[in-house]
Amino acid sequence: MEDHDTGAGAPEVGVSRASPPSGGPSPSAGRPRQAGPQSGNGQAGDAQHQRGKARKRRKRRRGRKVFARDDSPLATAAAVGAPASVGPAARAPVPLPSAPQPRPEQPMHRPPMQELPVFAALDLGTNNCRLLVAVPQRHGQFRVIDAFSRIVRLGEGLTANGHLSQAAMDRAVEALKICGDKLRNRKIRKARLIATEACRTADNGVEFLQRVEREAGLKLEIIDRQTEARLAVSGCGSLVERDTQGVVLFDIGGGSSEIALIDLTGQRSPRLANHIVSWTSLPVGVVSLAERFGGRTVTREIFAAMVDDVAVRLKSFDGRDRLSHVLTSPKFHLLGTSGTVTTLAGVHLDLERYDRRRVDGLWMDRDSVDRMVEKLVGWDFQQRCANPCIGTDRADLVLAGCAILEAIRAVWPSERLRVADRGLREGILSELMADDGVWRNSGRGRA
Repeated sequence: MEDHDTGAGAPEVGVSRASPPSGGPSPSAGRPRQAGPQSGNGQAGDAQHQRGKARKRRKRRRGRKVFARDDSPLATAAAVGAPASVGPAARAPVPLPSAPQPRPEQPMHRPPMQELPVFAALDLGTNNCRLLVAVPQRHGQFRVIDAFSRIVRLGEGLTANGHLSQAAMDRAVEALKICGDKLRNRKIRKARLIATEACRTADNGVEFLQRVEREAGLKLEIIDRQTEARLAVSGCGSLVERDTQGVVLFDIGGGSSEIALIDLTGQRSPRLANHIVSWTSLPVGVVSLAERFGGRTVTREIFAAMVDDVAVRLKSFDGRDRLSHVLTSPKFHLLGTSGTVTTLAGVHLDLERYDRRRVDGLWMDRDSVDRMVEKLVGWDFQQRCANPCIGTDRADLVLAGCAILEAIRAVWPSERLRVADRGLREGILSELMADDGVWRNSGRGRA
């Protein structure tokens, strides 16, 4: 079960797929030359040969690419980067191509990736196992060089039983073995490997992580809810524009939902997490809510009951009013980072296949969100499965996520919602790189 997520099954961020070099050999290059008609004394052949030489000279004068045998003076000169002259009657140096193709035995040399420090972030959640490996770029930015994401449902049955099931742990360990192989194949400067709600609350969470260390060779740390909320904020900093006055950022997870209130009316610092004025972590996520109310068959009454359940939990959040002074401002908005909001965005865009590049950073107005939630509530399980942005892996969870979203929107009504296909891993990478100083006094992010 693969998850549509950052870097999963897509080109690396900031890197385009390789394209054929311009000015390369034509399809006829390298074909054997056909013998032309000749008279008995060879004059016709000589005339054709002279015309061929004249055409080659004209091409050289216009600076076009010339294909020559490796033992010709032109090829020898091009190999050392010097102007070439052919024969004693040559007039001016032949202009060389701006980017000559290297010979097979002389591959083009590129700076090795090791020149940039490599950082890694792994997030084992209640529903997903996700890995990002990246190198720093411009200040505050990085380029993903490897990624992995898989739906493992580690928290399946946790709400009812209080512990991680054997099947769920097996799925997670297999995914973590793949992550371990990816990390061991690179020279990692710094890495942070975290586990969240499922391992926090399960009575066998610690024992499971000991098994992960034995079998996958990875040592994961269980982070608290406040750290989880801060990392989610750090991962979305670039999606909050400079003139924004307030943001409610929420991360709807599998077993918990983190909400952070961010006040930007004062002087803004480089780290968005420094502006958190209040936060909470609800012990409810898409997996736990769907298991309690049902995820396959969800009537409108069941959906309303899920919304009410989350609303009751939000009422006990003491810091919910800390942004009341900006709620009516057009410079206030919601920022959602979770599979729920990315799924809504994909359905809103009517994508035939989920495309992170179109979803990440997308703005949705209030009416658009209303329409998408109403559409999903009206679909049955098979219709949800058939949608390419939902699929069978999310069809029984997406309405639980929508219920959490609706409860959040009721407390903090906003005309705009920004969608983030990013979160904890991006936050980890940003903090690791900033703490390591790779962006200090360096516009290119080199250490």
